[in-house]
Amino acid sequence: MKAIDRKLVRDAIHMWGQLLAICAVIACGVATFVMSLSALEALRTTQATYYDQYRFADAFVGLKRAPNSLEPRLAEIPGVAHVQTRVVRDVTLDLPDLDEPAAGRLISIPENGEISLNALHLRSGRYIELGRDDEVLASEGFADAHHLHPGDKVTAIINGRRKDLRIVGTALSPEYVYTIRWGALVPDDKRFGVFWMGRRALAAAFNMEGAFNDVTVDLAPGADEQEVVERLDDLVRPYGGLGAHGRRDQISNRFLSDEIRQLQRMGTIIPSIFLSVAAFLLNVVLSRIIALQRDQIAALKAFGYSNLAVGMHYLKLVLVVAFVGVILGSCVGYWLGLRITEMYTRFYKFPMLYFAIPPKVALMALGASSLAAIAGTINVIRRAVNLPQAEAMRPEPPAAYRPTLLERIGLAEWFTQPSRMVLRHIERRPLKAFLSAFGMALAVAILMLGRFTADSLDYLLDAQFMLSQRQDMSVNFLEPTSMSGFHDLQHVVGAMYVEPRRMVPVRLRNGHLQRRTMIQGVIDNPQLNHLVDENLDAIPLPKEGIVLNSKLAELLEVKTGDTVSVEVLEGSRAVREVPVTGLATEFLGTFCYMNFQAINRLLGEGDSLTEAYLKVDDNRLDELYRRLKEAPRVASVTIKKTSIRSFRETVMENMLQMQFFNVMFACVIAFGVVYNTARIALSERGRELASLRVLGLTRGEISFILLGELAVLTLVALPLGIGMGWLLVRVVCMFLDTEMYRIPFVVAPATYGFSASVVIVAAILSGLVVRRRLDHLDLIAVLKTRE
Repeated sequence: MKAIDRKLVRDAIHMWGQLLAICAVIACGVATFVMSLSALEALRTTQATYYDQYRFADAFVGLKRAPNSLEPRLAEIPGVAHVQTRVVRDVTLDLPDLDEPAAGRLISIPENGEISLNALHLRSGRYIELGRDDEVLASEGFADAHHLHPGDKVTAIINGRRKDLRIVGTALSPEYVYTIRWGALVPDDKRFGVFWMGRRALAAAFNMEGAFNDVTVDLAPGADEQEVVERLDDLVRPYGGLGAHGRRDQISNRFLSDEIRQLQRMGTIIPSIFLSVAAFLLNVVLSRIIALQRDQIAALKAFGYSNLAVGMHYLKLVLVVAFVGVILGSCVGYWLGLRITEMYTRFYKFPMLYFAIPPKVALMALGASSLAAIAGTINVIRRAVNLPQAEAMRPEPPAAYRPTLLERIGLAEWFTQPSRMVLRHIERRPLKAFLSAFGMALAVAILMLGRFTADSLDYLLDAQFMLSQRQDMSVNFLEPTSMSGFHDLQHVVGAMYVEPRRMVPVRLRNGHLQRRTMIQGVIDNPQLNHLVDENLDAIPLPKEGIVLNSKLAELLEVKTGDTVSVEVLEGSRAVREVPVTGLATEFLGTFCYMNFQAINRLLGEGDSLTEAYLKVDDNRLDELYRRLKEAPRVASVTIKKTSIRSFRETVMENMLQMQFFNVMFACVIAFGVVYNTARIALSERGRELASLRVLGLTRGEISFILLGELAVLTLVALPLGIGMGWLLVRVVCMFLDTEMYRIPFVVAPATYGFSASVVIVAAILSGLVVRRRLDHLDLIAVLKTRE
């Protein structure tokens, strides 16, 4: 080993504590990067492989009823590679382990097992047999939620008659990776299940022999999806077409795609912040090393080492720290990525999951860490290289102390001599003091960034399910029902108050922009469903016009007073220009609202409803559920408490798991930043403090001088860090904004307190470590210096 490399090893051993802290910060950034991108790559690879192997369709359309003779015409559309027609019907399920009725979706499949699109992956049991009209395959999530196995039966209400369906196997479909009904906010495997039934049996049960009501399409390579969707829509329109759409608007794929986008964004933002902190720390530490090793730099140059050799000497130290951080972070990131991916399997239903750290992720982590480390220290290394030998041999000129501003304005008597020494040292080097406080402020900001998610999700739940939706449950009908169904509900035992709602699938257009969504018809002065603004104050629903939620308005680039084109995707497929009369704040979905009577006028039909909101008597729930199960028009019941629990178990669990890891990393970073600040202060002032000890000051007094400065910097850092954290949280909320979910910008007082407390505790512990070193200060060794 060369002499200069042995010096590098000695320097690293001497500063092992500080370098280890910086390695930990780099490791946190790399771990977050590897965790996010490995989970992202696993989801992407699994999604692409699953869609390809099981032939996930490219376009979809539902309709009322069309003859099989239409199928060849659909196949002739330019760009269509294959067409699959099906019978799809929603039914009510009566399950013994569930008090309320559940919803089921029956989808026809060929009895011979040759499914051309959206093929099934059999998880257990066997395929259906020809001639058995009661055999079905059940979605695995539903079967697991009810502990159903091949051979068990479920009771469905088909065309008003109860029929026992025998489960012969469980299956997965690329169409239902995320099993959620259209218009629902959260998945619920216990109350919604998908069943695949023989085409002949299902068609006979619903009088659909020789007909179909659902089409899936596979596109040829290079086909124009929008053109195919429009042609498909035109052909099925006379048969009650419900609006064709591409894969992007398929509900399961949309949720999965949003999750992938969020992972991609978080895999960029958080690691960037962590690595920036590491670069800052390396800059501060290396600056101090070079300041202390001026004579060593001169000696190296005097012995013939070139400027390049000296520069590489310090660059090697930086790269070794970065490399160790990358190795540690990659190992931790792999384990965390595996944990995150395993969590995804609980609510994304894949038959397989491909998890590995791609070589490009490891190389990207190494490259990003090395780049951050070099960028943070290149100027410091350049100064060391350019330092002339003669100047380097001389010690740095002593600092010019003078009375502080507080002393000059006559407040000296308010401070003891050690306190004035603390203030003078801070005022003598304001930039250094600011950078030290800035480093600790970054720690506060990162802690806030790691913890705010819980505050936002609690706020979201309160706003969405308590302030806006005040019902206890909602009852969904199989098809639009006259107001007689509403009056029947009003007289059901246990229903204290009932509000009707009309849900209508629509396509909204503003110029070239369009979105497929649902209009919800709301009565005048609703009691159970309030629209709210950004301050969560109730806003009235005008008798005319349409109210969009703010996210939908953003996607369509409209504001209050503009006009949107509303195409109804059922019935006569009416198209109307409707003024936007208001914007509502919602954090889930992209919905819009109209007056109950106005939406029915738009449809050109009398008052009808598809859903009802209920306030119920908890003491009479059993009788209410029994009556709802017996009602032939009721498709399902959604209980608000259950929806909240499902939201917590899916969306919140995912986000809070990520939050836990981020908070854990943020704590490590906070301790690393504060510890380095304290150690650097000790290195800089070691001779000064030793001189004061020789002059008679006690250990307590010199500890006060050093730790007092750390305390002042910490107090300055707290409000600065809270402001920086506030800005970071706002930026992250913007990046986490998707069509399906928005994270509200909310930071609770507890988060401010937690972030400040962690940094204060880190300062106290770092102070104790430094105090211990002060107690063992070698006065003779420290006083040896060049004069």
